[in-house]
Amino acid sequence: MGRLGKWIGGGLGFVMGGPLGAVLGFMIGSMVDNTTIQTTTYTGSPQNTARGDFGMSLLVLVAAMMKADNKVVKSELDYVKQFFIRQFGQSTAREAILTLKDILNQEIPVRDVCLQIASNMDYSSRLQLLHLLFGISGADGHVHALEVEAIEKMSGYLGISSSDFASIKNMFVPETDSAYKILEISPDASDDEVKKAYRRMAMLYHPDKVSHLGEEFRKTADEKFKKVNEAYNKIKKERNIS
Repeated sequence: MGRLGKWIGGGLGFVMGGPLGAVLGFMIGSMVDNTTIQTTTYTGSPQNTARGDFGMSLLVLVAAMMKADNKVVKSELDYVKQFFIRQFGQSTAREAILTLKDILNQEIPVRDVCLQIASNMDYSSRLQLLHLLFGISGADGHVHALEVEAIEKMSGYLGISSSDFASIKNMFVPETDSAYKILEISPDASDDEVKKAYRRMAMLYHPDKVSHLGEEFRKTADEKFKKVNEAYNKIKKERNIS
């Protein structure tokens, strides 16, 4: 195997076809050496997502997000590289950036790519994609408005609910009553409703939901889970909930 062997070793399926395959097709030959990959076609509800499918989908969506303001500068790539180093280690980060640079040179059919992902990727993995996109956008200490707009469009195409989008967005772009928005409730919710909302969100964002993606992606899910706990603890403190 060539590039991103760790992710590809986790399996490639649906990304080998359709618009994603067209974006990645020119590099597939350099990724795989003497390895047979079985492609898959969506015929029902999305199953647990293979690590390779998730990793490659992430890179394509990151490229689309970075191109949102019609310019990609070296500082952005440096920030993304540092993010990948923190999350996935030096070796994977170096190879991911090389692949990302290749993708950035292409026209990306964002809507079609997202629809393909939505049809083949389980919902928890799509939520994790959204969380990582916001994390990468804010890797330079500032989440850019045009990138937020691009992520919101992708979120719609990916079939993410507006409330789940707002929840994840508020983990990175605080608004008024962000703690409540993260838990997807209003400030006038009762204490019992707050507790129920926390249990629901804790279950939705629990890292075990994406354990099938491998340890490196599960690790990033811990951050999302931590944000839910922080939001709940903030509300508990404000309300003196025991």
